[in-house]
Amino acid sequence: MERIASVTSSYYKFAEAAILVFALDNPSSFHAMSQHLLDIVTYAENAKIFICGNKVDLEGMEKQVSDTDLNNFCEQCHGMISGTFKTSCRTNSGVQEMFQYIAEILSDSNRSKIELHALEQHGFRLETLDEMQDVDDEGKCSC
Repeated sequence: MERIASVTSSYYKFAEAAILVFALDNPSSFHAMSQHLLDIVTYAENAKIFICGNKVDLEGMEKQVSDTDLNNFCEQCHGMISGTFKTSCRTNSGVQEMFQYIAEILSDSNRSKIELHALEQHGFRLETLDEMQDVDDEGKCSC
């Protein structure tokens, strides 16, 4: 068991995001997300977490996991879930949209981190009035 735990922590260590996937026709896969969520929060505490219900294309079969179940799960997570999706890997429905959305979220997040890092390294720079370019004749900002 210790060997598995060490591999798990290494696997999650630098994760920026995690997608928890469950099958809409399999309640046990939905309930297993709780343990996976705990692993993510434990080992990748800063990762953005997304949930994906797969097999949205099921025809003639009743979905075993309802929208209410999914909403209740997200409410219990107290804001830890960054987005939810429904996809079909068989028909490719919603898959591209999901990855596009996640890429945009991560890109925005990383851009913010880079800007913050640059600000921390260079600090604030105060300019005198003489250094400012957009100053009118009365010494006031023209913006």
